[in-house]
Amino acid sequence: MGKISNEARQQYFERIKEYKHTAEAILQREKSLLKVIAGDQSGASYKYLALAEERLNMASYFLLQNALSVTLLGVKNEAFLNDARKSCYQSVIYLEEVVSSHIDLPFSEYSDFLESIEGVSDENRYRLARKLGFTIQSVVDAFGRNSKWRWSFVELEGRYAAVAKNLVNFKTFIAGLDPQVEGYQARMGMLELIIYLLSQSADRYREKYELSTLRIDDFKRAISFLAALRRIYVVLGEAEKSEEVKKKMEVWKAKMDADEKNQAQQRKRKG
Repeated sequence: MGKISNEARQQYFERIKEYKHTAEAILQREKSLLKVIAGDQSGASYKYLALAEERLNMASYFLLQNALSVTLLGVKNEAFLNDARKSCYQSVIYLEEVVSSHIDLPFSEYSDFLESIEGVSDENRYRLARKLGFTIQSVVDAFGRNSKWRWSFVELEGRYAAVAKNLVNFKTFIAGLDPQVEGYQARMGMLELIIYLLSQSADRYREKYELSTLRIDDFKRAISFLAALRRIYVVLGEAEKSEEVKKKMEVWKAKMDADEKNQAQQRKRKG
């Protein structure tokens, strides 16, 4: 990499001033709203949704500052990328406050969470889920394929998949899967997104297990995402797809049980 000129450096700092100021303003609004929630829980779920979206806005400004660094200085700014990554995590955490972080539960067991945001339209839920996914993917792409955060992103993407699913009230959702019902396109889009995310997270956790950690917990989590996917197919009446996922779960569980037994035997021999 060549030497960065003073002119390029000055141009860079001038250009990022506005973005830094905007990100700082978002952070101040966040602190103020958290104080309001601490003092009054009424409408807290709606406030957490607003905070989740604000965190995605903040991440976008960190990404812009990194993009300027790449364009004007020729280098990634790891600090801005890390701030963007943390903002994505915080956005997910706020959503977990609203709809829980459960991967696979009967829909009736988290319906109370959904009642607290029943005023949010299906279109807005879909828009927020897509915005979160786009922002996470932008951060992943900006870090690059060989980032040290490669396997950490599996967790972030998995938590995203869980909250996206949990944003949906499947007790009322199915009735809305009629082209004649207003909001049909958003509901279909959300359903397709959730199915994709659950399947992806199952595969990614399995990959993480095989290529990185060999931790049984990662394998169990992969199977949990398959279980959540199967639950949706059952509700949809998709018997063939439900059976396919069930068979995949059985194969994975057999492999996991065998691996767990082998790991226990290895520990015993060493100990």
